[in-house]
Amino acid sequence: MSYKRWIFVAIGLFGIGIASGLATPPAIITELFSEDLAAIRALAAILGPFQITTAIFIFLKNVSALLLSFVFSPILCLVPILALTANGWLISFISVYVVQEESLGFLLAGLLPHGIFELPALIIGEAAALSFGALTIVALVSKEKKDLLLPGLKQNLRYLLVACALLLPAAIIETYITPLFLS
Repeated sequence: MSYKRWIFVAIGLFGIGIASGLATPPAIITELFSEDLAAIRALAAILGPFQITTAIFIFLKNVSALLLSFVFSPILCLVPILALTANGWLISFISVYVVQEESLGFLLAGLLPHGIFELPALIIGEAAALSFGALTIVALVSKEKKDLLLPGLKQNLRYLLVACALLLPAAIIETYITPLFLS
């Protein structure tokens, strides 16, 4: 399957996550995140806007998530599938909450500046993970396809590198520009 098709698969999985988030009842947010809110607030106090440590933390967190997804993708592609659907779910679920509490403009100001880079990075990186995972599974089952594994790995690593490169401006914008729109 061509890489372009994996992009469409990744977008579809992300879309399924978005639809699931929109269908989730709002009362669940307090149940799911009540214990985590204190930890998130403590982390936010340490990693405030306009700090280089915040940009580095965001970049490394996002890159490590993509790398882990890529490395574990041969396990039935479960990690990239989960990453795409969970991120889509979380974005849409939180977006509904933010629009209800603040406004659509506030939501867009918080998502668009860095999301222009971060969402394509997620899609590109997870499509590479899906492609590599599927190729590995096929190579394990079919001896004729084993010769495709190394070239496929190299191609997918290039796409993964592009995704990681997109995460750098996303982290910088999220740290230094997005807070300006939210204040």
